[in-house]
Amino acid sequence: MVSRRTLATVALVALVALAGCGATGSGGDGGSAGEYEAATDLESGDRPQATGAPAEESATDGGSGGGGDASGDAVNTDNRAIIRTGSVHVEVDDYESSQSELTSLVEGYGGYVSDSRQDRRQIDNETWVRGELVLRVPSENFDALVNDTRGLGEVQSVEVNSRDVTDQLVDIEARLDNLRAERDRLRELYDQANTTEDVLAVQRELSDVQGEIERLEARQQSLENQVAYSTLTVRLEEPRPTPNRVAPDRWYDTPVISAFMESVDGVVVVARAAVVAFAFALPYFLAFAVPVLVVTGLVWRYAARRLRSGE
Repeated sequence: MVSRRTLATVALVALVALAGCGATGSGGDGGSAGEYEAATDLESGDRPQATGAPAEESATDGGSGGGGDASGDAVNTDNRAIIRTGSVHVEVDDYESSQSELTSLVEGYGGYVSDSRQDRRQIDNETWVRGELVLRVPSENFDALVNDTRGLGEVQSVEVNSRDVTDQLVDIEARLDNLRAERDRLRELYDQANTTEDVLAVQRELSDVQGEIERLEARQQSLENQVAYSTLTVRLEEPRPTPNRVAPDRWYDTPVISAFMESVDGVVVVARAAVVAFAFALPYFLAFAVPVLVVTGLVWRYAARRLRSGE
């Protein structure tokens, strides 16, 4: 006969073994806790419609759906809002003809000249012109315009920049949707207001919301315009003249006409300096010399009278 103590020991060992197996099974099936939590969420939240598809197929569909989203994002990168700007510095033989050609190019691409400036410089008796044009062109023609600008002359520098503003536009649109919804609610409250105090309070809030909407709409329009039309700044510059003047070895080897012209320039400079010096000295003369002369004249006349009376 087996004793009761032996039976109790065997039963205890069996229970411990079963408990270990149960714990191992729970740890190995990582989806059990998740399924329980999912079931709990379904009971506490919105319950989806049954599709009759097994759990494995649902998981597979979910995975393929995630892959579809990723590919969709990859496709959407081609449609992102990009602001493109650039600058080109070109040395040209003739500024006027290059400017005219560049204007025709940008107009041919459906763009326009936004701003322009030019200045004429002089070295000795030779002049040269340089200037800058700001061009706005549809973004799809930006690269073509940059390449055509390179052909105007000798390229000194080229710089092209891009800025992605897609997230900014999405954020602005979301904020506009919220503000417009808030404006509609405030209008309803304005119609329902019974007291003057309520009307004024709602009117102030409505004015603030409307102002914010207009500010965001202006910002949105500005960004969309910059995306639609890229900006290219073109600097055109004629070659600087470099006069080949050779200094004579001896001063008397200088040509007569050159010596005369240099002397004339020197006379002009001296005369101008004398006029400027007189202009500077005139106030001091009037302030100090004139009173001294007047006092001296009075003293001389007084002395002359004394001499005459003494005789």
